[in-house]
Amino acid sequence: MALEADHILDRELVETGYGADAMSRLRRRRKRERANAAGERRAVSGVLATLFGGLFWGFSGTCADFLFENYAVDTLWLACMRQLVSGGIFLVVILLTQRKQLFALLRNPHDMLVLAMFAASGVLLNQLGYLMTIRLTNAGTATVLQCLQLIIIMVYACLTTHRAPRRRELMGVVLALVGTYLLATGGNPSNLAIPFEGLVVGLLSAVGAACMSIIPARLLREYGASVVTGMGMLLSGIVTSAFIQPWAHMPALDGLGWGAFIVLAAVGSCLAYSLYMQGVKDIGSMRASLIGTIEPVSAAVTSALVLGTVFTGTDIAGFVAIIVMVFLTV
Repeated sequence: MALEADHILDRELVETGYGADAMSRLRRRRKRERANAAGERRAVSGVLATLFGGLFWGFSGTCADFLFENYAVDTLWLACMRQLVSGGIFLVVILLTQRKQLFALLRNPHDMLVLAMFAASGVLLNQLGYLMTIRLTNAGTATVLQCLQLIIIMVYACLTTHRAPRRRELMGVVLALVGTYLLATGGNPSNLAIPFEGLVVGLLSAVGAACMSIIPARLLREYGASVVTGMGMLLSGIVTSAFIQPWAHMPALDGLGWGAFIVLAAVGSCLAYSLYMQGVKDIGSMRASLIGTIEPVSAAVTSALVLGTVFTGTDIAGFVAIIVMVFLTV
């Protein structure tokens, strides 16, 4: 359609006596306008993908809380099975819709090495580090420590682009950290339980979260978010299962429990991760990681709706800080 419109306009310019130079300048201007419009559409879709990815991550936290409270599910078992099942779902979808990209990735040894780094230092380190931090400290402390990924990503972005942090980035990081702290601790510093081991593992989970946004950037452009995310999650699940052996200690889940687990794997992993990684592809790791901190807001809201938890004044303040941050980032 764009080419047809160009040809029609070219004929009109010729008929009205425009010279070749004027026509050339006009063509270049139209090309720039189309490129700018495409960039704006990509940015909007990236923001929306990241937002929904963060919302689904928060919903997955509510599903996990439901399983922990009602079925005494082991956290490491849940992390391992979540990756295996969601990785399997990804693989089926990829074979049906993106087989060409998958085989192209599998035939490229260098890109497979990058994928393995993403699976190990991104998905695996982040998920296991986060869960181990919860075990050594508590969920609020683990959430705050993981949010330090924002600082890591900002430093990386500034070093690789040889620039100082932008004002909006600094304000966004501060608001995200403050909002996450208020939601995770209720504004009470005594709720931050940080023994040395918990601090170390929590910082490793933040490094893993940052690597998950940084390492696969080129692969996302080459093969797409679903292929990279799905294969990374499947590889991580296979490696994790070798150590955890989830088949050896299956929890006693009824129909409702298995339903919650399937929703956790399909929505909280497949949809959440693929949407977030699409956001990283479209708008970059810095903006995506900032917008992704909508997760604790989603977790709090869905917990209130599903589990009956009650909001406090500090929760509302945390919501406001994170929502303002999202608008600043967008």
